[in-house]
Amino acid sequence: MVFLCMNLGRFEKPSRYINGEINSLHKRALVSVALAFPDIYDVGMSHLGLRILYAVINDHPYASAERVFSPWIDIEAEMRARGFLLASLETKKPLRDFDIVGFSLQYELSYTTVLNMLSLGGIPIRSGERKEGDPLIIAGGPCTVNPSPMVAFIDAFLVGDGEEAVKEIIDVFYHWKKEGDGRRNSLLIGLSQIQGVYVPCIHGSNLRHAVIKRRYITCLDDAPYPLYPVVPYTSIVHDRITMEVSRGCTKGCRFCQAGMIYRPLRERSPQRVLEIIDHSLRNTGHEEVSLTSLSAGDYEYLLPLVRELNRRFSCKVVSLSLPSLRVGAVNQEVVKEIKKVRKTGFTIAPEAATERLRMAINKDFTEEDYDRALNVLFAEGWESIKLYFMIGLPTERGEDIEAIPEMAQRAIRIARKHTRRYVNVNVGISPFVPKPHTPLQWCGQEDIEKIREKMDYLRQTLTKRKMTYKGHSAEMSLLEAVFSRGDCRLSDLVENAWEIGCRLDAWTESFDFKKWLLAAEKIGIPIHKYAGRQFSEKDAFPWEGIDISVKKEFLWKELQNTLSCKKTGDCKTVCHGCGLLCKEPASRELSAVSLQPGRDQQFEKGAQLPLDDSQLCKPLRIRVQFSKTGDMRYLSHREVMTAFVRAIRRADIPLVYSQGFHPSPRVSFGPPLHVGVSGLREYFDMEIKSSLSPLNIKDDLNNRIPEGLRIEAARIVPLNEQSLDSFISRYEYEIICPDAAVIEDFIGKRSVMIERKRANGEKISVDVRKSVCDAWIADDTTVRLTAVDSGDTKVRLGELLGAVFQMPFEDLLITRVGMYGWIGEWVDPLFSTDCAPDREESQEQSIHQEERKGVRRESSVSPLR
Repeated sequence: MVFLCMNLGRFEKPSRYINGEINSLHKRALVSVALAFPDIYDVGMSHLGLRILYAVINDHPYASAERVFSPWIDIEAEMRARGFLLASLETKKPLRDFDIVGFSLQYELSYTTVLNMLSLGGIPIRSGERKEGDPLIIAGGPCTVNPSPMVAFIDAFLVGDGEEAVKEIIDVFYHWKKEGDGRRNSLLIGLSQIQGVYVPCIHGSNLRHAVIKRRYITCLDDAPYPLYPVVPYTSIVHDRITMEVSRGCTKGCRFCQAGMIYRPLRERSPQRVLEIIDHSLRNTGHEEVSLTSLSAGDYEYLLPLVRELNRRFSCKVVSLSLPSLRVGAVNQEVVKEIKKVRKTGFTIAPEAATERLRMAINKDFTEEDYDRALNVLFAEGWESIKLYFMIGLPTERGEDIEAIPEMAQRAIRIARKHTRRYVNVNVGISPFVPKPHTPLQWCGQEDIEKIREKMDYLRQTLTKRKMTYKGHSAEMSLLEAVFSRGDCRLSDLVENAWEIGCRLDAWTESFDFKKWLLAAEKIGIPIHKYAGRQFSEKDAFPWEGIDISVKKEFLWKELQNTLSCKKTGDCKTVCHGCGLLCKEPASRELSAVSLQPGRDQQFEKGAQLPLDDSQLCKPLRIRVQFSKTGDMRYLSHREVMTAFVRAIRRADIPLVYSQGFHPSPRVSFGPPLHVGVSGLREYFDMEIKSSLSPLNIKDDLNNRIPEGLRIEAARIVPLNEQSLDSFISRYEYEIICPDAAVIEDFIGKRSVMIERKRANGEKISVDVRKSVCDAWIADDTTVRLTAVDSGDTKVRLGELLGAVFQMPFEDLLITRVGMYGWIGEWVDPLFSTDCAPDREESQEQSIHQEERKGVRRESSVSPLR
């Protein structure tokens, strides 16, 4: 998604669009696949399925995978204005030039973004309009269990797990491309023979006449998993190692689509989990591992696994986290292990606040279980928790809504037994969306006005009781219900909504419900009726032909249990005849012996985390000089810091960390560079516990950082050396601009006043002319400028250059060529300890002297007086 000739510095988070992340792959192959995620980079790069398919396809002998994400609104406008095509990150290849474009449909409100990406990529949005030379458009993900709303746009849908099926799709395409007749229809016929693949033009757009059986892998230990995950430059939603410990769930929550469509339960063995995590940490430098599944708290080997993870990785300051937990899955011993390195967030999902409603949706916990879970968390020192509830559930009553604030406030009361500190209770509220292939698929969504009324009540009540309310949009939920349960007529609604400007609808910043209403009215789609539609037992669903292996009769029986508030037990212990012929998960045959039983005694209360040899070494402070050029200039200061810290971790250089509940590496950087500005001599200090030489550190890091970042020099400095930020006060820049002569007018003025806004909103006048101690013209388009901090006032480059050149700062090509600190003379920070500190001349005197004499320059350049 790199767009040549575009100045990315003018757009939000330009690091989303640059290339060359650690572990990204550049491969040429006969079959080229674009993995297209219909959301922005921050979301798409967090998705485990994309990471898995990226590894699987690039491991294939004659296929290559590249990534494509939706651009944000600002850069899309520029692309359309300048006629640029949406392209891949890896090779900048336009979307239309790939053999296969595969979309991941994770969320119903991403549908318009699919169309937008096709359009930006130069591909006809409707299947029927595509010619022989156009890419094959396929889609996978949970939304494909009802593909009907997207049948007009997708050539083939993959229903179920993709690890094995994607290889079969590539094989069919390869043989068609190499040996076939070149006709698109021949390819589609071949794809329709693969189990789990639905081809609308072959099977028919009316799914009632087709039977597409879901694909699923039977053993996770044998399934491929990425050992070299791509390391993003920018912060993403889930910026950590994601370790799927199991797939599927046995709890049978009646509203939960994932719990039905990912059956049966399959667990990875703890040995395989440890192997994957070990490789992933060494290959990425990540600081956190998340153990994920639909119900991670129920993973059979969770406690011995987290103990072993702490034993292996706590000395490297790797923290552990778990996703949302069932109330009954909060285990005190697990919680103790989680907090050993760093207290990560905890989320509990009660879903319903009364026991009657919980029985209706098959959430199996008691009030006592809830109190016990909260006591565990607060006793172990947590001061912030998240609680999630649903509203609008079938059989819901007024008292069920009123019980939500009461249940949430109990958390505060329980917390006060354990701490006097303020406890933050975040309460998330989501309207119920009836989903296909669940017991509640026959039910309609509650009327939106009633949903809004309930959300208003909860917002006011929870806020009044000093809790943080976060509600999911009622309007978004309505559209989710429309599309999750809709038929093929909704393709026209998706297209019409996209044509009037809907895209990135999962984002509140870009979601416009009025446009959706307008689009629906234009083509006569009654969206409120779609969302609220009730189905009878004999009705055929729009998704009828998708066979997820869970019988419709079982789901209907579960609906009756909902209406009578009858519990269905965990199918780990009793088979309820859902239709799947489950086998005992392979991991159950394993023992936890290899997890070194007995060693966990060292983790009893009060025990210290194990130390490795490096932690016993005397700390050293290393000062590093580096450059930041090319596309790396688009990284923010924080992104540069993260890139180096992770490179240091990949190089296994033992950093010193701060103490406390949230340890952070003792790495400090010099004054930040603006996004879009290059730097030739930038600096950071790091404290390490190692006898490594600076030369070895330089070489090790240069082998592990992306192109555009480079270590230029490193040396040991005293531990008590003045910090870079307080030492550096002089900055030299080279600026490429349309007309270098404008600097003469600026230098000729005694003062140049601008208005500056302080953090508190107060406006003050600042003389930016005082910041410039020297400037000169190198050639017709190049200016060299030296700026110095004045007293407590730091140079603000954007303000300064805006005043000098009278044009947007982002339109200039700027390089910071040097920085200095004052020790009787101007000194490079790398050599500050080599200079005598007893010079009497002050920094201010030196600045005035340079204004009279001019500083040292190349002989070919004339100074401006």
